[in-house]
Amino acid sequence: MKILFIYPYFLNDRPKDYDVRPLPIGLYYLAAALRHQGHHVEILNWYNFKDLIQARKHLKTLNPDVIGFSIFNANRWGGIDLAQIAKECLPDVPVVFGGVGATFLWQHLLTHFPAIDYVIVGEGEQSFLALVEALAARENRERLSQIKGLALRLNGRPHLTAPAEFIPDIDQLPDPARYFSFQHVISSRGCPWNCVFCGSPRFWKRKVRFHTPEYFVEQLERLYRKGINFFYVSDDTFTLKKERVIRICEQILKRKLRITWQAISRVDCLDEEIVYWMRRAGCLQISFGVESGSEKIRNKVLNKKLTEESIQKAFKLCRAYGILPRAYFIYGCPGESRKTIQASINLMKRIKPLSMLCYILDIYPGTALYEDFKKRTQSNDDVWLKRIEDIMYYETDPHLSAEQVHRFGKRLHEAFYQNFPRFVESLRLVNKKELFPYHADFLTRLAMTLRYGELAEKEIPEKERLAERLFRQALDYYPDHHAFLGLGVIYQQKRWFEKSITILEQGLKYFPESEQLHVCLAVSLMHLGRFKEALEHLLLFPSSPEALIRAAACYEALGDIIRRQECLTRWQALKNKGP
Repeated sequence: MKILFIYPYFLNDRPKDYDVRPLPIGLYYLAAALRHQGHHVEILNWYNFKDLIQARKHLKTLNPDVIGFSIFNANRWGGIDLAQIAKECLPDVPVVFGGVGATFLWQHLLTHFPAIDYVIVGEGEQSFLALVEALAARENRERLSQIKGLALRLNGRPHLTAPAEFIPDIDQLPDPARYFSFQHVISSRGCPWNCVFCGSPRFWKRKVRFHTPEYFVEQLERLYRKGINFFYVSDDTFTLKKERVIRICEQILKRKLRITWQAISRVDCLDEEIVYWMRRAGCLQISFGVESGSEKIRNKVLNKKLTEESIQKAFKLCRAYGILPRAYFIYGCPGESRKTIQASINLMKRIKPLSMLCYILDIYPGTALYEDFKKRTQSNDDVWLKRIEDIMYYETDPHLSAEQVHRFGKRLHEAFYQNFPRFVESLRLVNKKELFPYHADFLTRLAMTLRYGELAEKEIPEKERLAERLFRQALDYYPDHHAFLGLGVIYQQKRWFEKSITILEQGLKYFPESEQLHVCLAVSLMHLGRFKEALEHLLLFPSSPEALIRAAACYEALGDIIRRQECLTRWQALKNKGP
């Protein structure tokens, strides 16, 4: 069978799409399971592709036997629109919805949208494979109704078959890295906690199944051999089992995988040994759901069940070991007020996060918050007939207004940016010599975030001074390439060219083949009129457009028009050739 998977577009445009751009890892596992059984599978990442005319052409050209849509909540309407297009141009091709956004609305989808033929409810590998094989054998609907975890229409009415059992050993699933390349990986499925805003408790039944360290690291190694060296570990709580985490880290080091990665954890699932091994194995950042500084909101309203002591301990450990701690805060919650927002700001000042994301409390199908919403408002799933991605909690609470919640968010962000220099200046890294190269890398990355990353456009006091300090601190620990380069550029921009030359020459002692250091040094030399010396650095890279254009300027300053033209000709040829 020829299977086409589509990750449909999100209803609302996003100024930054990093959180919606990657394909769901579950889609790769599903595609790998099908390929392992000999089916032809193609995946289209249409997260921002809204041209329905072109979509129609693509679908007719591909002409699959089955079309599957991966549905969250925000791309539900994108999936519905594309399903209708698919039915118009390929009326005999079955359309299947799956994913968390389809699982909790299977009845709603089959009731209101005739273009959707089937919905996979819950974990998809076994159910979808069984459906494909039944469709290939042209089984009747009675036989299809025997497939577990499948929603379909029987006698014109939505019907859900018996629940599908979870796959007990997820190591038995074919490794999607054999077939595909991706950066978002998981080493486990499920979460044991019961937060009211999350669909995981109902989707995974609060059960957690783990890949063995060997399976997971083998997957990382396959991807690494394909040229991928940075990963997002998307487990709900990566650090749930201490010994397993340490074994994963040991395997990464043993296999000499020069990778970096980020993970998600809970503050009460972390200790010093875990943090040490994660940093050694390349972990750069751990994200924690802090949610609120109000103990009542955090633990009674959101059911997070976290003590402030555990929050402070986790952030202190990450800061000490050079792992960037990211705090997630939620605002606009039941009972939110200026006082509770101030409590969040006070907690922020105590834990000193080095990255922060704030979200307005959303209501999604499948969550306890949604069940409460339906009871409070006497609503049902028909609310999703509106072309909306979600429902903000404050829209359902007469005690909160949009303007008020907007002010709450503004206060949180302003407090973070204004206090960021203090958060950085209070860093005290552990004195372990084997971690010194990692400390240098950590401080350099933090400085680069201020200059070029997510904090570059934010109003942070004395940003340049802070970045310079971080680069210098990095070099106190270890000779870091980007720290030398970062200082060289800062001094250059301040027109401290001699100082720039000195630091860049120091860097070249450790990294003599670095094009970036040579070119940056040449620029400082050019500003001082030392064009012949600058050429000594630039001509080392005859295939570099950046070096050639500057070499041409040097020759022009020296009056050598012929060589200037030679450089410009090569530069133009490289530019026309492209990457």
